[in-house]
Amino acid sequence: MYAPTKTDNYPTQTSIDQAKVEQILAHHNPNYISPTLPNPHSPTSPTSPQTPQTPHSRPQRNEAKLNKQSHINFLARLLIQGFPDRYTSQDASQPWLIFWIVQGLSLLGVGLDAGNKQKIINTLLACQSPLGGFGGGPGQAPHLLTTYAAVCTLAIVGRPGPQGGWDQIDRKKLYDFFLSLKQPDGSTLVSPHSEVDVRGTYCLLVTSTLLDILTPPLSASTPSFIASCQTYEGGFASASQPYYSPYFKVRNESTLMSDPRPPLGEAHGGYTFCAVASWVMLAPLRPPSSNPSSPPNPASTAQTSPSPRPEYPTSQFTPSQEEGPKINTRSLVRWLTSLQGSPLELGAFRGRTNKLVDGCYSWWVGGCFGVLEGLGIDGANFSQFSHSKAHTSGGQGGEGEGAEGEDADEWADDDDALFNKKALQEYILYAAQAPTGGLRDKPPKHADSYHTLYNLSGLSNAQHRVHPSADVTELLQKNWVDTPPPSPASAPTSTPPSPASKPEETEETFERHDIYLSKLPSESYEAWNARRKRIWIAASAWSEDESEGSVAYVGGSDNRVNASHPLFNLTITHSRGMLNHFYGQSFVVPS
Repeated sequence: MYAPTKTDNYPTQTSIDQAKVEQILAHHNPNYISPTLPNPHSPTSPTSPQTPQTPHSRPQRNEAKLNKQSHINFLARLLIQGFPDRYTSQDASQPWLIFWIVQGLSLLGVGLDAGNKQKIINTLLACQSPLGGFGGGPGQAPHLLTTYAAVCTLAIVGRPGPQGGWDQIDRKKLYDFFLSLKQPDGSTLVSPHSEVDVRGTYCLLVTSTLLDILTPPLSASTPSFIASCQTYEGGFASASQPYYSPYFKVRNESTLMSDPRPPLGEAHGGYTFCAVASWVMLAPLRPPSSNPSSPPNPASTAQTSPSPRPEYPTSQFTPSQEEGPKINTRSLVRWLTSLQGSPLELGAFRGRTNKLVDGCYSWWVGGCFGVLEGLGIDGANFSQFSHSKAHTSGGQGGEGEGAEGEDADEWADDDDALFNKKALQEYILYAAQAPTGGLRDKPPKHADSYHTLYNLSGLSNAQHRVHPSADVTELLQKNWVDTPPPSPASAPTSTPPSPASKPEETEETFERHDIYLSKLPSESYEAWNARRKRIWIAASAWSEDESEGSVAYVGGSDNRVNASHPLFNLTITHSRGMLNHFYGQSFVVPS
């Protein structure tokens, strides 16, 4: 058996809650027999087959089985029958509720019929604001986060053409809405007259990347803002302080603080995922003369250590070590690895230091390791680090050295992953599945659509390695087709035709007229196509590595879920489908 996490004999609410969680999770550990909790293998156990399951229960006989049909039924019930009354408070998050359902079904390999797809498309388009972007419901103010949820959902259920959802997105108003939220320090408000949040930056960049409206003005100074959010721990906070006083009447570049701008708050898993993914998405906008294969020397920003350490890139955004903002990837990786729980916590992730583990961080923290592939960082680059040492800190995370007893070697890693993929899968399979379907934060909590999706997304990330493929990049380079300048006959006129004179559009006659939206007035068509090509290739080149040792399914291949794009949290197929449409490309990467 495992010894509980040691304390200093001065209990706090934090240590008390931690002990309770460890005790509950011990009951879900297939290798742990608790001296105080009933033995699940005993005929008199409350979780024996003769006794009904409870929220504390785990799968019978500790089977590492993903109960796919139960989770499909759970999500389908929410989609068809609607949400319970307790979700009334989520009225301003309607696109999110739909996204959690349909992306969860996508990971489970379930597609929707045409009728339900159209209902979702109509619901989401009703949330589109006349100001641009999408609100949390019909008639509600637009918001960056609900815009992300709506556009990503349309990537799953939508299609080109009339009533298909894709071409009904008002990209011009959306782009203007995005620009209106930009701040002098490179950050963005999440909605008009609202707060700055790096999650809003992420949602803006995902949406603008998918819809081909990512431009230099939209991303101006954003790398500086992201870098300023990195805390001393290595993770990222929600924002940073741009001015010496919040009461400055004039807020522009002349009154901005010079670096460093202090982060506002502590490092958090959700903010960190959004910050690092945003950093990777901005890479195609660097000057074309830069060499992405030659990362800068980390000596100028990475903390030094008396012990030998491998040299890691601090950034692949800037063309040289002297120019531009940087992030400290060494401290980032150290912090991320410290958040994985010990065997007492079944290898789940926590979102902040000294907090309880939560199934949703299977994606928000565990998913960061997939995003790091976009910076050329994987386990092979950090091979000098022992997993047991990197994950062990006061019982708050790690395998191997932090465990005691006969099962201490149960999680010995044989691969080069930066986190213990086997352990995370075990937490999701043994503890995160609710007996009635759906997945949850931790037992004995109830399942919900949010935790169902992000547990499944974390499971996908632990099962698959998705990375920017050099082979796919080469294929995309060869098959990109430039968009030619418009001919005078097809150029859009300043005065649109009246509704009475405009013919009804059908699938055959429907034509997109906004392909040139992302071209800047001062930009040549050659430069515009080159920029779009870099963005399209960078987003489309992410592919699943199916080589031996890159795929591992705890409990067998029946537990497999679909691979997810590390930047977007969409399947690769859905991501490439929307990207191809809005960038005017037809090449399909062979499977």
